[in-house]
Amino acid sequence: MPPPDLSAGKAAVAIGIGCKKGCSTEIIVALVGRAMAAASCAGTGASLFTHEAKKSEPGVAGAAKSLGLPLVFLDGQVLRQASLRATTSSPRVMALFGLPSIAEPAALAGAGPSSVLLVARMSEGGASCAIAGNRDP
Repeated sequence: MPPPDLSAGKAAVAIGIGCKKGCSTEIIVALVGRAMAAASCAGTGASLFTHEAKKSEPGVAGAAKSLGLPLVFLDGQVLRQASLRATTSSPRVMALFGLPSIAEPAALAGAGPSSVLLVARMSEGGASCAIAGNRDP
């Protein structure tokens, strides 16, 4: 199933999340807050996107609940297509998932095919976050 196209939303952004197993809700929430501040998109309509392999991670679900944001799980093929536009790479993630990272492709896939990274991957405490959206013309 293709990811939702957030480009129709006025100021919607897609927040990509990656994390190590067992990463806490608090770490993910804090990192998303930092990334949103860096992108100057606080208060903007947003959704969280991550790899379907993260469905069993309570920290990701907890972060979505705590932030009050929808959480969308994307399959590996969708992430692989979006990864061509990613700017950072993790050898560990490449070995585990065959992707340069989770956060950037998830954000780019979530924001749609013409999206750009507004904030490249930021990492802290076992979590990573990136934000993508469509720049105004």
